[in-house]
Amino acid sequence: MRRSGVLLPVSSIPSKYGIGTFSKQAYEFVDLLEKAGQTYWQILPLGPTGYGDSPYQSFSTFAGNPYYIDLETLIDEGYLTKEDCDSYDFGDDAEYIDYEKIYLSRFKVLRTAFENSKSSRLENNEAYQDFVKENSYWLEDYALFMAVKNSFDGISFIEWDEDIRLRKKEAVDQYSQRYKDEIDFYKFQQFLFAKQWFALKEYANKKKIQIIGDIPIYVAFDSSDTWANPELFQLDDNLQPIGVAGCPPDGFSATGQLWGNPLYRWNYHKETGYEWWMKRMAYCYKLYDVVRIDHFRGFDEYYFIPYGDLTAESGHWEKGPGYDFFKTMKAELGKKAVIAEDLGFLTDSVLRLVKKTGYPGMKIMQFAFDSREAGDYLPHNYTRNCVVYTGTHDNDTILGWLQALNRRDKAFAKKYLNTNKSKGLHWEFIRAAMASIADTCIIPMQDYLGLGAEARINIPSTLGLNWKWRMLPGAFDEKLALRIRKMTKLYFRL
Repeated sequence: MRRSGVLLPVSSIPSKYGIGTFSKQAYEFVDLLEKAGQTYWQILPLGPTGYGDSPYQSFSTFAGNPYYIDLETLIDEGYLTKEDCDSYDFGDDAEYIDYEKIYLSRFKVLRTAFENSKSSRLENNEAYQDFVKENSYWLEDYALFMAVKNSFDGISFIEWDEDIRLRKKEAVDQYSQRYKDEIDFYKFQQFLFAKQWFALKEYANKKKIQIIGDIPIYVAFDSSDTWANPELFQLDDNLQPIGVAGCPPDGFSATGQLWGNPLYRWNYHKETGYEWWMKRMAYCYKLYDVVRIDHFRGFDEYYFIPYGDLTAESGHWEKGPGYDFFKTMKAELGKKAVIAEDLGFLTDSVLRLVKKTGYPGMKIMQFAFDSREAGDYLPHNYTRNCVVYTGTHDNDTILGWLQALNRRDKAFAKKYLNTNKSKGLHWEFIRAAMASIADTCIIPMQDYLGLGAEARINIPSTLGLNWKWRMLPGAFDEKLALRIRKMTKLYFRL
């Protein structure tokens, strides 16, 4: 079946109180997707974010971001009053998120909701107790991790006192008792997050909108996952990494990319039947209908950078688990919908792995228009089993990209698209993606809105300016939805 959808991070929804949430505006966005004839809403990872605000560096691979809890819903449910919310500065509801203000206000207002919840006695709340019990395999570690982290003023767990850093039983018991209230607060946040997210997902699914989620291949070093499960990673006896993840030098970066994530002990994972990974993937399929696996190449080979190196230049490739991982996943979880993020330099073995899994890979229109060669990203080279994007969260918008494109490549793009116009050129790229043979077409919301570089989500390997863009209220309206629907119908993607 030919299908299409829209890429928009939850944080970019025009909700009140400074950041996108599971708000009425999110439900309105789903309604507009339905009117536009779309099948998919693709989002970015939903985990709680730390330094740099990247959804790809989360304090837990299982937990949800408390920023996305809708405060207006909490007002309606009696956890908060409007006065409670209005007493904090979340930043204005303009085009960019002020993460400092969100960080300084969001947990305070959620703490008020938590204190108010005690009057209704959480221990007698059956839904809350069921949630805590069902998710105890990750929730206990996450809540304790965050409580202890706060007690050490937010520093990385590698700098904690040795007894709790190494999770000695006596220390774990002492901290669990000492910070019980704070631990319960973090469990409460996750209960609210799950309650609101699953309600929104159910609403979308009833509208026949499926959610495409995103799972980073790696977890953050400073995370409950690493702290609670050190045996899963290449760490020494003091929990320091032996090697970390990244990418080698290429045409975009002379020194490569140093991500800093801990690397997996794949032999150990294989011995356990990939137990932790299977739990991780199973939870993803509770959260989402389709999972985009980020950095798919890492399952074939991963780049090992010695810990302490300041660049990625002296790293080397090591073998990953290969098809054995996906064979296990199919046996354990059944046939699941996956999108393989197979971008970048791909070796023959990676291409064979993608083909053997049967998962669709990704085609990015912005990578296509190099006037020197006819590459795999040009639409006439696609196969049906792929997902085409005009760009992703790591790309500029189409109009921003075009503005920076050299004259020769821009001329080639116009010639290929059979157009001489400059105004509204983003629609010609969207049309080419929609018309392509690819089974699935995903367009970033910014490209439908015709926005420039000011609406870019992320510039890889940079800090400070990313993950901030928000869609303005009313920007996506019924008129635009009907225009999208018309094109969707024309190319048989309804």
